[in-house]
Amino acid sequence: MPIGSIHRPGVIIAATILLWADIAPAQSAGCALERVAGSSRQIMRCADGVTVTAEGGARFRLVDSNGDGRPDSVSLREKAVLVDVDRARRGNGFQVVTPQAIAAVRGTRWAVDVKNGTTSVFVVRGRVAVGRPSARSTVVLAPGEGVDVSSNSGALTVRRWPQARAAALLARLGQ
Repeated sequence: MPIGSIHRPGVIIAATILLWADIAPAQSAGCALERVAGSSRQIMRCADGVTVTAEGGARFRLVDSNGDGRPDSVSLREKAVLVDVDRARRGNGFQVVTPQAIAAVRGTRWAVDVKNGTTSVFVVRGRVAVGRPSARSTVVLAPGEGVDVSSNSGALTVRRWPQARAAALLARLGQ
């Protein structure tokens, strides 16, 4: 399935999650926000099996593209999120959209980091298809693999991430 075909502008169901005041829209969409004690991280837990862990200061919002009251994507603009999708409860997939990339899955756990004009995607469990919003070609990442996507039009290169790089990203997300 081409990544570009699954991204549609949608209804924002949670504003940028930086302050506790933003909890109400998320809860009304079947999601609850909790702050992780002793850190600046936040966790969004949705009733349909989607969990989004955001590092402190991450700029993101949950999006409901089809208007069914459940988020089907995260729009991420800065810093990192860890997304865990329970395939048994969320069979119709989920995606993370950044200025440089779209990462889509059916059920898995992966991290997405946006900084300095590059989106980095790393897979912890499952498989993730990654492509640029403007391109039809994608790459598929398996556990332990990652890709860095910039705004240029060069080919996407899948790499097995060194343990230190993966650990550093996951540590920012409390893993």
